[in-house]
Amino acid sequence: MYPQPIPWLAPGQDFPPTDQAWDENSPAPGLLAAGGTLDADTLQQAYSKGIFPWFSEGQPTLWWSPNPRMVLIVSDFRLHPSLRKTINKFRKTAGSEIRIDSAFEQVIQACATSHRDGQTSTWILPKMIEAYNELHKAGLAHSVETWVNGRLTGGLYCVSLGKCVFGESMFSHSTNASKIALAALVAFCRHHDIRQIDCQQNTRHLASLGAREISRDYFIEQVTICSTHEAPNWKFDSPYWHELMHSKDAQT
Repeated sequence: MYPQPIPWLAPGQDFPPTDQAWDENSPAPGLLAAGGTLDADTLQQAYSKGIFPWFSEGQPTLWWSPNPRMVLIVSDFRLHPSLRKTINKFRKTAGSEIRIDSAFEQVIQACATSHRDGQTSTWILPKMIEAYNELHKAGLAHSVETWVNGRLTGGLYCVSLGKCVFGESMFSHSTNASKIALAALVAFCRHHDIRQIDCQQNTRHLASLGAREISRDYFIEQVTICSTHEAPNWKFDSPYWHELMHSKDAQT
């Protein structure tokens, strides 16, 4: 038996309650609504309620709020020995650095063209890129970038509301470049007392790094609290690595 049809949103219409999203027994668990407007204001409203857009070419804008929700508690991040070694080498190599927000448009474009696991298309479509670029200009979307000798070799982009961070996508043009960027984001979050990074969906790779599922209700409760906190200064300083590489609770 199929679930009830999802609502079609008119431009500017509020999202339905997240408990109306399709459940795990449906064809599309977490699907909440379709349509509406895809712009910075709507994205900010969506993320504040635990909702995000995700759709493919030829589909309308689809809005999701899965239950459970995959999150990375930054204190649980597993710094595997191989990644620790890679980061140490990166930090000691002349011309290697982490930057934040120096090339947001390049990062999201690279994520859009970086296909993974046999994918032949991307969900980061032109109108998604336009909306997140608008959100970036509003100071609510950020890129964490791995640079080597003046070349962008990998990175990720995310959404930030107060002290809530919502991971979106990563790319690598060289081995481990995206993992270094993710580790830098974890170090940044630890330094600024940001406790979790939203990962949206459960994947084996994320689980291997320490991410786990929590209930949607608890996730939204945390978003409601953390989004009211003062946002950090989105700038990466080298001493932030200490939060990851030398912390007592770092897992190896």
